Amino acid sequence: MWEYGKITIGQLVDRTAARYPENEALVYPDRGLRYTYKEFREVCNKFAKGLLKLGVRKGDHTAIWATNVAEWVIAQFGCAGIGAVLVTVNTNYKLYELEYLLKQSDSKTLIMIEGTKNSDYQGMIYELCPELGNCPPGELVSERLPLLKNIIVIGNKRYPGMFSWEDIIKMGENVSDEELQARKAILDPDDIITIMYTSGTTGFPKGVMLTHHNLITNASGTAACMDLGPTDRVCIPVPFFHCFGSVSGNMCCVLTGATMVPVEVFDPAQVLKTVEKERCTVLHGVPTMFIMELELMEKEKFNTSSLRTGIMAGSPCPVKVLKKAMEVMNMREIVVAYGQTEASPGITNTRTSDPVELRISTVGRALPGVEVKIVNPETGEEVPRGVEGEICARGSNIMKGYYKMPEATSKAIDKDGWLHTGDLGIMDENGYCKFTCRLKDIIIRGGENISPSEIEEFIITHPSVKNVQVVGVPSSKYGEEVMAFIQLKEGQKLTQEMVQSFCKGKIANCKIPKYVVFVDSFPLNAGGKVQKCQLREIGIKMMGLEERVDKSI
Repeated sequence: MWEYGKITIGQLVDRTAARYPENEALVYPDRGLRYTYKEFREVCNKFAKGLLKLGVRKGDHTAIWATNVAEWVIAQFGCAGIGAVLVTVNTNYKLYELEYLLKQSDSKTLIMIEGTKNSDYQGMIYELCPELGNCPPGELVSERLPLLKNIIVIGNKRYPGMFSWEDIIKMGENVSDEELQARKAILDPDDIITIMYTSGTTGFPKGVMLTHHNLITNASGTAACMDLGPTDRVCIPVPFFHCFGSVSGNMCCVLTGATMVPVEVFDPAQVLKTVEKERCTVLHGVPTMFIMELELMEKEKFNTSSLRTGIMAGSPCPVKVLKKAMEVMNMREIVVAYGQTEASPGITNTRTSDPVELRISTVGRALPGVEVKIVNPETGEEVPRGVEGEICARGSNIMKGYYKMPEATSKAIDKDGWLHTGDLGIMDENGYCKFTCRLKDIIIRGGENISPSEIEEFIITHPSVKNVQVVGVPSSKYGEEVMAFIQLKEGQKLTQEMVQSFCKGKIANCKIPKYVVFVDSFPLNAGGKVQKCQLREIGIKMMGLEERVDKSI
């Protein structure tokens, strides 16, 4: 890893382009798009100039609502080059969520695609801002979104009241290099440069404010854990609107001169074809993605021999899935990461040099520049090694706070700068951590704290089980009962009684699911994470437990 000092993201792009001008920076094989780092810097600067001409100032909020298209990456680094704060929008958002985010974030500009297979983005934005139909581009006066002025559409079609992507590029032709450099010169590494919204599982989504320095230092530590370098080619199927895609993916590549090979919308076949065609050495994903890819590899042949490493993260990683990724996909140096958006996102990481046993049984140790401690969630006192408690982190990766939410910020970050993650874990004598569960996901049955991930880890060892998710549902007798949602392998059959019998004598009786439901799929967010809050609601309705909810929560 080369030394870069404390710099802005724009300066980082300049340095990497100077160091590795002919390395491929961004590749979309199906589009026939291939930018070297020299070309990538140029196209980012063209877009940045267009935003300058549009009147975008340092600190202005620019939202982006798109899948993993090339323009997303260009916008990420182009906005950073002029100090525009990129506000990332979840691709699964519908009308109500979109309105909340654009309003809460004070976004002045929105960059968007036309839509996805399941969502008509254009229809939604016209419903929110009907005034677009009768105004010139850039002159929106919206009743519901009074700060929003500019809509930029990625694609070839023209829409009333909106700029096209090409419009912005052409506008930038009238902006000089000197004007762009003058803007870059007033930026500071500690400026906020992105706002990413949390999933909102505990109330309305919160906008996490992250700086140039947050993102660059976190990417540096993450890249070092993978031993990432300029010869690596990184397949990125995780969404850019999350830190996993935009930081652990894009930023790590730009930092090291590696090649970004994104997949626009996750599809296991597309991921495996991309890895094979582009000879990718690195593959990222949440466990659900790897499970789907491995299942497909049992039916079809894909050459993944080029793979070396990658990150599995986003939710607890089953040992069985990790081992199969190492063996079947050739990801012998795969690493596991733990973190959250508030930490840019990485807090701990295993290293490629760690023994296999550590890489499959822990989420690693603190990243460089990050401190980690485990505390008693009731008292806040640090607990001895080997004792479970809440994971806390402090360092260069921690957010500036939640946008316009000072009370929520003070609850998340204490007076000494420690981020309280709301996750439980255990740290060993060597600083390696094990994630046990979310504090809010703990099932409390008859006074016993039960970790859903522990039960999931056991049930998935059954040869007929493809995937499993465990939640707590209300019980008038015990407070909560364990409920398991199980996805079976093709052609396999199980019953509730068979699952319970499999668990008996292997895990504590209080952990054996009282309810077992077999499903074809799980509710997922756009990042591929299972939405346990939705599963719990489904379980409550299926079992007719609605009347017990208020008494048991």
